[in-house]
Amino acid sequence: MAGQALLLVAFVLTAQLCGCTAYVGGGFSVEFIHRDSPKSPLYDPKLTVHGRVLAAAQRSTAQAAALARSYTTIVSPSPEGAVSEIISRPFEYLMYVNIGTPGTRTLAVADTGSNLVWFRCVNGSSADPPPPASGSDAHPEDVVFDVSSSATYGRVGCNSGACHALPATSCDASSNCNYLQTYGDGSNTTGILSTETFFFEDAPGGCVGCRDRPQLVVHEVNFGCSTSINGPFPWNGVVGLADGNMSLVSQIGAVTSLGRRFSYCLAPYNVNASSALNFGSRADVTEVDAVSTVLVPSPFESLYTVALESVEISNSTFTVPPDQSHLVVDSGTSITYLHEGLLDQVVEEVNRTIKLPQVSSTERILPLCYDATGMTEESILEKMIPDVKLVMGGGAVVTLKARNTFVQVDQVTVCMAVLPVGDLPFAILGNVAQQNMHVGYDLDKRTITFATADCTTTYPSPPASL
Repeated sequence: MAGQALLLVAFVLTAQLCGCTAYVGGGFSVEFIHRDSPKSPLYDPKLTVHGRVLAAAQRSTAQAAALARSYTTIVSPSPEGAVSEIISRPFEYLMYVNIGTPGTRTLAVADTGSNLVWFRCVNGSSADPPPPASGSDAHPEDVVFDVSSSATYGRVGCNSGACHALPATSCDASSNCNYLQTYGDGSNTTGILSTETFFFEDAPGGCVGCRDRPQLVVHEVNFGCSTSINGPFPWNGVVGLADGNMSLVSQIGAVTSLGRRFSYCLAPYNVNASSALNFGSRADVTEVDAVSTVLVPSPFESLYTVALESVEISNSTFTVPPDQSHLVVDSGTSITYLHEGLLDQVVEEVNRTIKLPQVSSTERILPLCYDATGMTEESILEKMIPDVKLVMGGGAVVTLKARNTFVQVDQVTVCMAVLPVGDLPFAILGNVAQQNMHVGYDLDKRTITFATADCTTTYPSPPASL
């Protein structure tokens, strides 16, 4: 407790030095960058908006397959006892973290489906950085954290609580905690569990009256200093945002007054705007139509799971069987997945409502598509497609508008962005369904809250001087 008190004092002093005390009992926001955004190193200017939608759908099918394999791993663990943790791979969102003193600004995957925070490391400024993961599409501009350049870097002992909180660890000759992190797609990373100071830049204009753009400073964050990455994993770091003790949100909540809560507001794919990832009081979902539902136990402890009780379309209600009620809320999967029986009923009702001819989509990824030749996207998505209402545990009703359930995949074709679960044991609410929604996770209250919002304005562009 004394250690936490000292950390909190340091945190308060930092807020005061930046000229802003809003963080004490308040909150902060960081940029949540979609992988297809012009701000992402993976941005492909040759792809049209429609092409990006199809690419996201392809990534979702790969993600669903990885989730299904991970479920098999948990149900039938390997002889070594290792349990795969889920990661949104292919991932969808990125965030910046400043690590160390002085800070190294690093772009990492933001993952609501895993706990460990880790970054690719090197020890010694004269050493060659370790090569990128085998088979990955990591880019040469990716930043590798040099631990020898930081005055605040430390290592975690193998008898510590943090070491025991990870599923696969071992001791080296110096009693350091070595970890093995395995993901559902077969990727893994190994390294030394370490501690470091993390800095997060607040959103432009987020602190009224501040002399400078303020930073949240969190000392002694436990993170994996990765020295080896194997398999198809495409990046140099992950910020785990699940609800385990080692996730970033849990560690921030443990040493500050911000609590274990975060939220995001996802801007639509076809708008050149960043989304916002919020912590503390800014994670509160206070919009007038906000509804909350409780988190429920799941075979995947790291996945945020709620109970889906029924689906309403027009005047029809489709009840979800109790053994199919698990709905994973996932920012890393683009497409929504429903169990086949429920999806068949939804498709039948949508077909009854939409008066357009059915066609096959490009690449045949999304099975339910319509020919909208001669119509504008606005007239299709706003006037012809019915709302879909998800009734969740406790009576919370989340309304999916047309842009949450349908995407335009070329100039004349719109497709339903929903697929059958296949081998998955649960349904998934993907990030297309969450666009223009403020989604808040409160790990202390064990709730998720949803509200409609204009997410294109939640992370403003910084002034030219910043």
